Amino acid sequence: MDLSDFYGKGYDKAAAEKRIDDLAKKFKNGENTMPEYFFSSSGRAEILGNHTDHNHGLVLVAAISCDILAAVKKTDNNVAKLYSEGYMPITVNLDDLEKKPRENGTSTALVRGVAAAIKQRNLSIGGFTAYITSNVFKGAGVSSSAAFEVLIAEIFNTLYLDGKLTAVDKAVISQYSENVYFGKPCGLLDQSGIAIGSLSKLDFLVPTEPKIEKLGSISGYTLVITNTGGDHALLTPHYAAIRSDMESVAAFFGKKVLREVGYDEFYRSIDQLMKKFDGRAILRALHFYEENERVEQAAKAIREGDYSSLISAIERSGLSSLNKLQNCFVPADLKQPVVLGIELSRRIIKDGAVRVHGGGFAGSILAVVADGEAESYMQTMKKWFGEESVFAAHIRNVGTSQMA
Repeated sequence: MDLSDFYGKGYDKAAAEKRIDDLAKKFKNGENTMPEYFFSSSGRAEILGNHTDHNHGLVLVAAISCDILAAVKKTDNNVAKLYSEGYMPITVNLDDLEKKPRENGTSTALVRGVAAAIKQRNLSIGGFTAYITSNVFKGAGVSSSAAFEVLIAEIFNTLYLDGKLTAVDKAVISQYSENVYFGKPCGLLDQSGIAIGSLSKLDFLVPTEPKIEKLGSISGYTLVITNTGGDHALLTPHYAAIRSDMESVAAFFGKKVLREVGYDEFYRSIDQLMKKFDGRAILRALHFYEENERVEQAAKAIREGDYSSLISAIERSGLSSLNKLQNCFVPADLKQPVVLGIELSRRIIKDGAVRVHGGGFAGSILAVVADGEAESYMQTMKKWFGEESVFAAHIRNVGTSQMA
């Protein structure tokens, strides 16, 4: 297998191979047999399209080089068993796929939810044992939960379905698990970006059938993700409020989501909207419309190699998230690590842009920095936010898949 497809150009080959070998040894020590399969499911970098997917908007997303690695063996007991470093083992009886309220917010719920979604399609599932290791930061905006969900979907897909599930199928199944079983009202961006791989423009006009355009990579620039602190685990109500604000505005026009409401109609109705809604909801709607335009502009810039226009679009998107979407800090939180990280980055970066990364409110920021500046930028951010909190994220070619 060509590990560069999973970890990008210039990856540490010796370290990657050692990680796989170490996981295989753990499986052998625990199960007294060797694993039959290895799978990799990546984190993701949201380049543009902040909080637009749930209202059927456009996004620019990349699968990146950090991943969940799994060593797996098929079993015949109809039980999914997962052993993950630093966590209690997970055991799910696949004969019982009813939603369990006590499992809300847990990895067990995600496994059960993925299995249930596949069964609802009248497709086969079955038992397996998996040993898992991950370098996808939990709660830092690179979508550890989505990486896990899509991994489970691909394990079932390979072991029991002869690979018949498409990348979009796996994403939709995983989103169902997170929405219904885990209890987080996410859109489809995270799961799609991870399942599809590469750098892609996605159009969620029809959410279960997104239009996909693979754009390759961003030449001459390095993606740097900094975990500024905080955890996404307790922020679900804040994420839900963004979606609720946007959909409330759409409902004013008799529609379900903002993509169904034309911008001109929305703008003509500002005076009426101001009588009914707080300013935050209107600002978030404005962000939605403008963000879709920025995604189009950025995709065009990448196709044409016009990276100055791409950087401009990313910078403007970040400012919109701060000022209109308002997801760069938790209200009443005086620490504001995301805003601090963004403002400090703007003082360092000469050629590049910085923005909140992912859901926001806490966690990570994304900088797109000229290659020549990347190392010095990372060293300064490590000094401020910690050695383990800053990493370069290489765009990987493949989505969640078996490592042949």
